[in-house]
Amino acid sequence: MSHYRKLVGKKCYLSPCSTADAEQWAAWFNDLEVTLPLGDEAYTPFALEKTQEDVKNIIQNQAHIFSIVDNDKDALIGRCLLFNLDWVNRHAMLGIFIGDKTYWGSGYGQDAITLLLDYAFTLLNLNSVMLGVMEFNERAIACYKKIGFKEIGRHRQARIIGNRKYDGVLMDILAEEFTSPYVARLLE
Repeated sequence: MSHYRKLVGKKCYLSPCSTADAEQWAAWFNDLEVTLPLGDEAYTPFALEKTQEDVKNIIQNQAHIFSIVDNDKDALIGRCLLFNLDWVNRHAMLGIFIGDKTYWGSGYGQDAITLLLDYAFTLLNLNSVMLGVMEFNERAIACYKKIGFKEIGRHRQARIIGNRKYDGVLMDILAEEFTSPYVARLLE
């Protein structure tokens, strides 16, 4: 697999997606432990062929979607993205998952999100980035708060799983609340 060090953090780097990533993404998208906290991915079967097609479209459209790669091992560990970009009001939504469970709880998600925010605020000149997270995903909420996201609202009973109802938590961060850890160094 060929990955490129587009944005480099302490633990990982963000690389443009590669068609070779599709097989691993398909495996992760079909793992409920990975996708249940995400959203619709948990309810959708992902065939390898469809995932390969999706990755080709991502590459062709130059979407703001990155593979997350371990700095030391050059191993693909997850994916992050900006979507629903509004260029007039300068905001976007953020999504992330660490698919390789051996990397969970080790700070890789925090490092990847920080790099993605650096991209959003420093290179794309966005003013705010928002995300949605299910209330039961306490590990993710703690990570987002540590980075500087603030809760801005709730979508009550947004997700029903096994007849249990969960709120969706909406969070955001503003450009003025963020300090560039990578791109700013390159400009000095």
